Amino acid sequence: MLLSDKREFKAKMIGADPKTDIAVIKIDGDNLPTIAWGDSDKLQVGEFAIAVGNPFGLNQTVTMGIISAVGRANVGIAEYEDFIQTDAAINPGNSGGALVNIRGEVIGINAAIFSQSGGYQGIGFAVPSNMVKAVMDSLIKSGKVIRGWLGVSIQQLNAELASQFGLKEARGALVNDVVKGSPAEKGGVQRGDVIISVNGKTIEDAAHLRNTIAQTPVGTKVKIKVIRDKKEKEIDVTIGELPKDIVKLNKGIERDEGDSYKNVFTSIKVENITPDITRQLELPSNTKGMIVAYVEPGSAAADAGLRRGDVIQEINKKRINNSADYKAVVSKIKKDDAVLLLINRRGNTLYLTITSE
Repeated sequence: MLLSDKREFKAKMIGADPKTDIAVIKIDGDNLPTIAWGDSDKLQVGEFAIAVGNPFGLNQTVTMGIISAVGRANVGIAEYEDFIQTDAAINPGNSGGALVNIRGEVIGINAAIFSQSGGYQGIGFAVPSNMVKAVMDSLIKSGKVIRGWLGVSIQQLNAELASQFGLKEARGALVNDVVKGSPAEKGGVQRGDVIISVNGKTIEDAAHLRNTIAQTPVGTKVKIKVIRDKKEKEIDVTIGELPKDIVKLNKGIERDEGDSYKNVFTSIKVENITPDITRQLELPSNTKGMIVAYVEPGSAAADAGLRRGDVIQEINKKRINNSADYKAVVSKIKKDDAVLLLINRRGNTLYLTITSE
């Protein structure tokens, strides 16, 4: 490892966390300067940012820009993403360098660039300092990262889903499943809850909730505010430890052609679940519901994301176990009614909203 004063050291790996692309190394030496930590939770778009690194092998290069955005997720760089986006010039070789504010405090670690040419195009990403510090402390203390675990499967809200669940805006994380025996189940979190805050901290989306829980120390009791049946409810949950391997929840053909309905189900054909279908789709043997055999291309159901092979388990929060349940519920839905579905897709549950065309 080469320092700015030209001294070189052999570094020892303390630990690495592939889920955030962060590693901790140690060197033994005297008169080693340190830098103060900044609070990345307090960053605001537009404030100055300075990137330090070795782009293209040019040691101790400093570039300046602004914070372009915070909380960037679903970028595809790491498993846990909460990136700071900056237009400070970041090029190959900058990764691992510090992103600092004008007070000289570390606010992030440079991680990646978005580029079609391989070079700087004004979009760089850094892991926020608060996430880095949590990962670092855990690696130094135990040699691994211990993450908090709630035990829910969550999905992103859109405007249609938000309306169905009684929210004025698409903010929060929708719970589409709860792991049996998990902290969430023990605390009373239910499928269909929308988590809107944790310990008073507003939850913006599914990725924000995931990162918030992961960085919460195991054993911490938190207050989770949810929207349930269009009313606010507060739940106390004690955060558990994220298991190494999370096991997914275990959950003569009669067809319903859909032609007789005068609503959004006209374009959907379903059939009863058989043991053969259960094996083909790798579903738990006790899965209940109606299997989607066909979805008309270009229909409202197709636009909503319903696919062949999905298992419809709830319609407008009414349980669907068989064709009789399906017909009883669907026959009462009017032409222009929006419909909320709970589906099982290869073992994962998901909410969909179908609106009339």
